[in-house]
Amino acid sequence: MTTYDDRASHGGTPTPVNSGVGEDLTATVERVRGSVEAVIEGKPEVVRLALTVLLAEGHLLIEDVPGVGKTMLAKALARSIDCSVRRIQFTPDLLPSDITGVSIWDQQRRDFEFKPGAIFAQIVIGDEINRASPKTQSALLESMEERQVTIDGQTYELPSPFMVVATQNPVEMEGTYPLPEAQRDRFMARVSVGYPSVEAELRMLDVHGGVSPLEDLQPVAHAHDIVKLVEAVRGVHVSEPVRRYAVELVAATRTHPDLRLGASPRATLHLLRAAKASAALAGRDYALPDDVQALAGAVLAHRLLPTAQAQLNRRTAEQVVGEILQHTPVPAASGRPGGFDGLGRTVPAYPQQPPRSR
Repeated sequence: MTTYDDRASHGGTPTPVNSGVGEDLTATVERVRGSVEAVIEGKPEVVRLALTVLLAEGHLLIEDVPGVGKTMLAKALARSIDCSVRRIQFTPDLLPSDITGVSIWDQQRRDFEFKPGAIFAQIVIGDEINRASPKTQSALLESMEERQVTIDGQTYELPSPFMVVATQNPVEMEGTYPLPEAQRDRFMARVSVGYPSVEAELRMLDVHGGVSPLEDLQPVAHAHDIVKLVEAVRGVHVSEPVRRYAVELVAATRTHPDLRLGASPRATLHLLRAAKASAALAGRDYALPDDVQALAGAVLAHRLLPTAQAQLNRRTAEQVVGEILQHTPVPAASGRPGGFDGLGRTVPAYPQQPPRSR
């Protein structure tokens, strides 16, 4: 296997948040958060979810109507980090080789030379991903899941960190192709930016009225800082009851009468990783059921396919996930006073924290 960008490879064992990296994580994340929120007005929850996906080593799908700042959010996140960034404008005539790269015959060397495509970057912005054909969309499958690209029998590793931030218009828009199930399943979370409030839109007129704030946006974190934070997130502790809770939520989607396709085991893994990143962003070295609950809609809904009857009844996947959350018992600490109440709020006796090194 060939490493394309050796400068981006980092080794070492995962570092728990409670070992001193927690303060660095908080400071770095707050800088990135502040930088992105300076561009995206009035959407702190959307920015937080984007950072959660970044630290959880996932990919983000931003879906909404045109003009609400989907591409602006992706660009702001990319420019806030000092790393390689490539933007791909997906169009019907885009070829898979434009994304992955191509081998070209070199007359002087009398050999094929690999020309890397736009996917060889640490943050890849795929603008309007559903405007490309399914054949072109499939060029992202290997890179998003295995973080590598195989061309002419040769495998090239992608740099680290690696994140795809894709935007798409709703499938009802003209000239779009619905993302296949395998493609949607590789996105850790889907988020809708939504329309801003009146106050936020007024502030947007003041900030964006003259010049785009992206022009003055400077990196506030380095790529190696993000790699360290990702390693710290891996060390977040998840107790067995919380893991079982995540599995039960995902399993419930596979038997729900309003769904003809439930969430995959990959969805369970993504939900757990996102919960660990959310806990780290909250300054904790352990995950709570609250973290799983807060992220279940964003992580699971875009993977689910409602039945025809559910669509006739205007039942959305988000509504089904909310119903599953209401009917799935929240774990409580066995043999301890306290636990979680019906709303998932914590009682101090829980969670079971990992043993501390003496």
